[in-house]
Amino acid sequence: MGNEVLDSVRTLLPGLVERAVAADEARRIPERTVRELTDAGVFRMLQPRRYGGLESDPVDFYAVVREISAVCCSTGWVASVLGVHPWQLGLFAERAQDEVWGDDRDTLVSSAYAPVGRLTPVDGGYRLTGRWSFSSGCEHAEWVLLGALVVGAQGRPVDFLTVLVPRPDYRIEDVWDVVGLRGTASNDILVDDTFVPAHRVIRNYEQAQLKGPGQKVNRGPLYRLPFGAIFTSAVTAPVIGAVSGGFESYVSLMKERVRLSMGGGRFAEDPFAQVAIARAASDIDATVLQMDRNLRELAELAANGREIPMELRLRTRRDQVRGTERAVAAIDLLFKTAGGHSLRRGNPIERAWRDAHAGSVHVANDVERALAMYGRGVFGLAVEDNLV
Repeated sequence: MGNEVLDSVRTLLPGLVERAVAADEARRIPERTVRELTDAGVFRMLQPRRYGGLESDPVDFYAVVREISAVCCSTGWVASVLGVHPWQLGLFAERAQDEVWGDDRDTLVSSAYAPVGRLTPVDGGYRLTGRWSFSSGCEHAEWVLLGALVVGAQGRPVDFLTVLVPRPDYRIEDVWDVVGLRGTASNDILVDDTFVPAHRVIRNYEQAQLKGPGQKVNRGPLYRLPFGAIFTSAVTAPVIGAVSGGFESYVSLMKERVRLSMGGGRFAEDPFAQVAIARAASDIDATVLQMDRNLRELAELAANGREIPMELRLRTRRDQVRGTERAVAAIDLLFKTAGGHSLRRGNPIERAWRDAHAGSVHVANDVERALAMYGRGVFGLAVEDNLV
């Protein structure tokens, strides 16, 4: 089914190209685009079959994300982030899933995972208050997943939870005016002392242990994969896609260009340009090959009911952040060698450069921290992190 979604998405690409600049200027992708992605099945790929989802191979999902991001990274980013949330919602209690998808299986969920919310235990659940930033695509969603700390009697955090909150219980504040990924409308979420029932909560520790109450009803191997692999891939795949699209634009634009300086001549005949293309192409290929390899190994272990070793989880994170790093290095190289023409605002190379850099600053793309975790694991030291 993943290939069928990819085929459907490819028919949408010309329209996404036409709307890319407008999405940047409006600071959000159009509702038409969201409807098209919904109809194509993008948001059903990681959704449980019980609700009409496809339970696709994550490799197929991220291939779709890269394809979209190659023509409009803001659209690809929103598709990736909103598209990965059905997977996580599948880990929640069945009652929570029914509340979201019971009446409309196409209902979307956004997120803001930073643990900046404050949860106070009360009968039947918690009271939640907080303000969260960077909830990509939140205006297209009717629910939101939020990170929050449970506060004990002494006023100190005692647990880290992800909570599910419906649209009537939060407010969106339009603050998104940034350099890259401008069309993602990654605005702020505000909650003022709202009640969250216990069934709309999942402990991050249990999730990191590959456990969740939703596994009782969603028994497929997809829901036994690590959050640290599935979610972090969702913020690297759009970066790779944007750079891949930037590469194609670079080749198309520069192939026939004639230099007006450095002795003139066709740009394509310049050996330094040829080397730049080779390096960029190799880095793009390496990111895709490594990430797909790791996701396939994870999926195979889950399908066979085998334990997923920490070594593989750490390697997945290592290659995911290196994927982002390689992609950014590739677009930097192309942007530089394209010369002054790449500075024109709105051209595909410039937009890919801005979007890739914007995506790279997401906390899940913190290269040094993730590589340090991998090194700790290799040395046999304990690694405790919710993004593994």
